[in-house]
Amino acid sequence: MAPSLSILEHEPQKSQACGFRKYVPQPGHPRIIGLDKTDIETYSNKIASSPQVVSVFDEWKAQLGERFYGITTDGHRQEGIFGRADEGAPIEKMVAAAKEIQAVLSDAELRDVSYGIDSDSWRKWSNPEVLIFKYGLRLHTLATHKIKAILKLVEASLSDAGYQKVIGAMELNHFLGELVHAAPILNRYSYQFAIYETPSITQPWGFSLTGHHACVNIFILGKQMTISPVFLGAEPNQIDAGPRKGLSLCVDEETYGLKLMQSLPKSLQQKAQIYTEMYTDKMPPGRWNPYDQRHLGGAFQDNRIIPYEGIKATEIPSAQQALLLTVIASFLVLLPLNPFRARMQQIKNALDETYFSWIGGFGDEDPFYYRIQSPVIIVEFDHHSGVFLLNEAPGKHHIHTIIRTPNGNDYGRELLKEFRNGVTSKDF
Repeated sequence: MAPSLSILEHEPQKSQACGFRKYVPQPGHPRIIGLDKTDIETYSNKIASSPQVVSVFDEWKAQLGERFYGITTDGHRQEGIFGRADEGAPIEKMVAAAKEIQAVLSDAELRDVSYGIDSDSWRKWSNPEVLIFKYGLRLHTLATHKIKAILKLVEASLSDAGYQKVIGAMELNHFLGELVHAAPILNRYSYQFAIYETPSITQPWGFSLTGHHACVNIFILGKQMTISPVFLGAEPNQIDAGPRKGLSLCVDEETYGLKLMQSLPKSLQQKAQIYTEMYTDKMPPGRWNPYDQRHLGGAFQDNRIIPYEGIKATEIPSAQQALLLTVIASFLVLLPLNPFRARMQQIKNALDETYFSWIGGFGDEDPFYYRIQSPVIIVEFDHHSGVFLLNEAPGKHHIHTIIRTPNGNDYGRELLKEFRNGVTSKDF
């Protein structure tokens, strides 16, 4: 059952994505030529060897080599803020679905998909359609019944709305592949799946499903779960033709974020808006790059220092505080009902150390970026330039969203540490 998000009380606006058609490259355009005849490994090797990409990938790989610490504001982790509790995660359904996967996979496939809970393969996820690291199983290489079993686990682990959101990202990836004649590398099953540790009702385990515009990492410990890091996006973020016409993604995050910014008093708008332009030379080194553009919590950023920016939640009027929580809820709709409620309460408890920042304009037609950050969550929303489509400037049809759990609890690492230290809760 999907969360009853009474917090989402405003009527969402329609997506403004349909203007993407003028940016679709024609067959034979240099950006897409040959993509209909390649395969993911050939394509990845070609991209990874290009000079403009090598330095970025080398930096990402070096960051992966660092021991996991977690995202912080100043390089020092706040300790003791993630406690164990019975949060009502649907553990029985998840374990049953995971065991069904194990039942249908071959012995060789089981070896390829299975990792220990401490494996660094957790951290090898990335959004580009390029295989920077190979791990787990590629869905498109599997028989249909095996893919269905994997998606059953994803469904069992999320709310109804959350599952539809992840599937929507995969379908939009398929739609992009059709638009730009790149089906071999952009399709609904061009994703990697891995299981970490033996699925159990009492012991820690997890899984990841990762690929272009859909990266979900889920850690499970009893009735408690952590879903982060998460990367969901689309280019374009709406299907305008065919059997899935009308499917859109990340409209609520866009709508509620913009409503929040537009409803603030002018003095707070000016304070929240850290840059008026989506890119400017005033940005310090590392604040923008052509792959992540404005977002800071993407792939291989597990230990990044991200200082607070913008305005504090307690500075804004109570009605806007409620809207800020609505924005966060639109990201966390992924969670089943009871974990969603527990997570939102955790976020409310940290409201006095929650910050909201904005880049770009905030007119109805303006592309923009925003971040909400506290000790217990980071969510980011960004309008991007074209990658396969041809818009050079950020467009409202290309969206990236990110969820991070700072201070060490991405991948459930803090909960795992508490489990190993014998920390329990009165609820167990």
